[in-house]
Amino acid sequence: MPRKLVHRPAKKIGAAPGTLVFTGEKKVEKCRIRVIDYNPQQLTESEIPVKDVAQCCPLKDTRSVSWVNVDGLHLIKVIETLGSCYGLHPLVMEDILSTEQRPKVEDYENYLFIVIRMLTFDEERSEIKAEQVSFILGETYVISFQEVEGDVFDGVRERIRNGKGRIRKMGPDYLAYALLDSVVDSYFHILEKIGDQIEQLEEELVTDPTPETLRKIHEFKREMILLRKSIWPLREVLNGLQRDETPLVSEATGIFFRDVYDHTIQVIDTVETFRDIISGQLDLYLSSISNRMNEVMKVLTIIATIFIPLTFVAGIYGMNFEFMPELRWRWGYFAVWGVMLGMGVLMFIFFRKKRWL
Repeated sequence: MPRKLVHRPAKKIGAAPGTLVFTGEKKVEKCRIRVIDYNPQQLTESEIPVKDVAQCCPLKDTRSVSWVNVDGLHLIKVIETLGSCYGLHPLVMEDILSTEQRPKVEDYENYLFIVIRMLTFDEERSEIKAEQVSFILGETYVISFQEVEGDVFDGVRERIRNGKGRIRKMGPDYLAYALLDSVVDSYFHILEKIGDQIEQLEEELVTDPTPETLRKIHEFKREMILLRKSIWPLREVLNGLQRDETPLVSEATGIFFRDVYDHTIQVIDTVETFRDIISGQLDLYLSSISNRMNEVMKVLTIIATIFIPLTFVAGIYGMNFEFMPELRWRWGYFAVWGVMLGMGVLMFIFFRKKRWL
């Protein structure tokens, strides 16, 4: 069954703004909260039980950088507690729970609210899975909200643990950059997988296109729509992060956001290229089917054309008139066969000469 491109509304019709209702699909059984608190000299990593989510509140006022990662959004109490601790606007919490948000960035003075789409490629089913990831970027912290456990941030976690590079020396804005950069880098991996499959599909189109080929083309067209829907607005997000004058993003980190913006443009260009290729493949498929049908019709037409005069001769000598002089001729049967075969051979030679065969 094809995936839906239009989903249900973010909240119940008529509900008050800021009403906290989880509208996504429950993808994990248990909610998980992980915390990494670090500075250039120290690192503390822990997992906080859901019932003790209030332990995350003191991290707001520390001098170190804190990363709070929440896997699973179906427990509204967790969102409410974190929202109360960090002073999140009710509309922000509502958008976190509405998992079909368009990628965006919103400035709430004390923090930035960022929404993006994290994509993964399911190789068994050859389809792209999308997940909404929301970030709260504050002065000393980053809070990330994910629908499921498992992400593309393991490399960032390892860099923090090992203390390599500048990530332990920079602020939460650089951590936000690193997380966004990991998401954008994962897009290249997905595009590489899709590119390989498009090449295989192109070979199939040239050699032996079938109705199954048409189904694959339509599946790729839907995947490209999902990719474009997820990636295209991201350039506005990154452009806003590097251009807007907010004290939460330093000038030094803005340069790195510019680099991610360039990568996003490359991804968008690749997606548009794939869309053009797939549209061309659809035209190629229709042309191949049309040419195949034309070849069949040409053969049938030539056969019919050859047999029309033969049928005419057979029809004449099939009439039941008594006084037909050739009927009583001894060699009449063989003469008619000779005339019919001669006509057929001459027409065949004529068609070959015209290169219709």
